[in-house]
Amino acid sequence: MQLSPGKLMGMKRLADRNGIFLMMAVDQRPPIKKPIADYLKKIEAPWKEVARFKRVLIDNLQDYCSALLLDPHFALPFSMDIFDPRKGLVVTLEDSAFTELEGGRISKSIDNWTVSKIKRMGADAVKVLAWYRPDADRKILEMQQDYVQRVGEECSKHDILFLFELLVYPFLRKRSQINEYVEMKNKKTDHVLKSVEEFSKEKYRVDVFKLESPINADAIREDDLRTFKEMGRMAGRPWVMLSAGVSKEDFKRVLSFSFQAGCSGFLAGRAIWSDALLNYPNWEKIGSVLKNSSVGYLSEIVSLAESQALPWYKHACFSGGGNHFPYKTAEFRHLYKE
Repeated sequence: MQLSPGKLMGMKRLADRNGIFLMMAVDQRPPIKKPIADYLKKIEAPWKEVARFKRVLIDNLQDYCSALLLDPHFALPFSMDIFDPRKGLVVTLEDSAFTELEGGRISKSIDNWTVSKIKRMGADAVKVLAWYRPDADRKILEMQQDYVQRVGEECSKHDILFLFELLVYPFLRKRSQINEYVEMKNKKTDHVLKSVEEFSKEKYRVDVFKLESPINADAIREDDLRTFKEMGRMAGRPWVMLSAGVSKEDFKRVLSFSFQAGCSGFLAGRAIWSDALLNYPNWEKIGSVLKNSSVGYLSEIVSLAESQALPWYKHACFSGGGNHFPYKTAEFRHLYKE
């Protein structure tokens, strides 16, 4: 892989000084909106309540992260005044609403929101989640592939990192999990691996993968390490782990296996702060949980990553995985004499 100047700077901005990604997701929409709406007995959660919760997350936890993932609906408009500009910024492009058909799910971008706008607002990376399973209908697979390819091309055009998230999902007939943004129960490892293999192709121009565990988090065994290593090999570039709503202990176990397999950090949300949301609408209690339980857990997984994760610039895709940043990008190469 060759990094353009903008993508190289994005990598450095998202990681800590040692090249480890310590990132927190605050872009969730249904997982935050639904509990608030349910408590208030409303069809839709009030915008300000959702935005306020995201603001409280950012205010209490950003000091412990290298970067934050924010959405343009709630987090960005209500929290930019407190966002620390020293932190890396990843911004969501995909809409949380997707088209659900018998043969699979179809992703789309947020209306009137583009890679160009994300670049112009000063973000370091564009994040897209694509629902994907290799056994979906062929036309749906092609639509998902085309969507991701277009985003990758736009990111290259505007010289901004493309951070790509993959999640397998249950088909429509499995109605118990239709719209849940959680780890799919009894998912097939082969579905996860084949999805990573597909989008590792050069045409998609993915710079960093945000991946789920290839095995259900509560079912991982010692001999599953080879599966994590196979996923990392297929990714072929830096990758981080997502938490997918699993428990704190399960996510720590996922991270332990991932770091042994060459993972470069995490981009997690609910495993860090979901217990605080249980206290809505007691804002004082929410703040207390974040300052104690959430900060404590975040510090634990940060320490785990710092001691075990592979710095992004040591991945084999960058000139054999040496101990140096890949400064010799295509645009800069003429400045160097070999």
